[in-house]
Amino acid sequence: MSPGWTLSWSWAKKEVIWSMVGAQTTEQGDCSKFKGNVPHCCKKTPTVVDLLPGVPYNQQYTNCCKGGVVAAWGQDPSAAVSAFQVSVGQGGTSNKTVKLPKNFTLLGPGPGYTCGPAKVVPSTTFLTPDRRRKTQALTRKNPSCCVSFSSFYNETITPCPSCACGCQNKHSCVRKDSKILSITGVNTPRKDNAPLLQCTHHMCPVRVHWHVKLNYKDYWRVKIAITNFNYRMNYTLWSLVVQHPNLNNVTQVFSFDYKPLVPYESINDTGMFYGMKYYNDLMMEAGPFGNVQSEILMRKDKNTFSFKQGWAFPRKVYFNGDECMLPPPDTYPFLPNSVHRSPVSFSALLISSLVLFLVTGHFNI
Repeated sequence: MSPGWTLSWSWAKKEVIWSMVGAQTTEQGDCSKFKGNVPHCCKKTPTVVDLLPGVPYNQQYTNCCKGGVVAAWGQDPSAAVSAFQVSVGQGGTSNKTVKLPKNFTLLGPGPGYTCGPAKVVPSTTFLTPDRRRKTQALTRKNPSCCVSFSSFYNETITPCPSCACGCQNKHSCVRKDSKILSITGVNTPRKDNAPLLQCTHHMCPVRVHWHVKLNYKDYWRVKIAITNFNYRMNYTLWSLVVQHPNLNNVTQVFSFDYKPLVPYESINDTGMFYGMKYYNDLMMEAGPFGNVQSEILMRKDKNTFSFKQGWAFPRKVYFNGDECMLPPPDTYPFLPNSVHRSPVSFSALLISSLVLFLVTGHFNI
């Protein structure tokens, strides 16, 4: 019942919550030791609550955002589940180093519940589209790519999160104007595949930039740019997978080939972009030619299309099968208030201009 559930637990080590989708913690805690990219919560015992209905699309998750109200399973099974997603840092990267949280409590109107100990369960599996093969979720040390955003309606550029791919290579990175890059053989891959990254705040080998470029009456246009920051790696036959609700109505893709992916037959919101053969299917190592780009023209669905609340930006992005880290939802380019009033403002401007013209004409006479 309202005001809904509250979930709490204690971390086993010094874990932090980098970001959350579908819920939020009630307190951030002391994150003063972090510079640049600040975690969502640094408390040893975080307290989590559900988000309210109507939150921005980029903060939603399946079965979330009901204000913590959960129906009885026998009454409505579809409304009896509440879910959210947590990105955890400093917790380890393998089954041996990750420790289970403890002391779970679920509170709500009434006395609440004390939960039993957390249990290790089998990894999540995913069924391929032909339903003949399962793949298993894996724990990665760090992402291998990140995403940045920009738009025509806001001058703010939302960069990749700081240290999005980990900063362990920060000491060995090189600046793009370094003399080291002129040495013969610098681009030759090493046997251990150790990267030679350009020094950036995100320290990712690959960055995907999504720019909301133009808005037409019935269409809108997006520019995608993929940049390689690894001087020892080029990408042959690269691929980019994007999830966005308007990919169900792609009118034209420029410079890339495109194929819709329909993992769920009734939902067409995911597509794969890849290079045109002999044109841009090879992305060179970092440098002047280490990027590929294209534009997408999509037809609007008047029932769903919006520039509000981050709707115009992708929900998930994958490069060569690896999920890229998105910026925190509250940093997305926002729609200025003036845009909401654009029809009124334009009308007022038109009338003012007409009056000014008449008055000026009168005085000239």
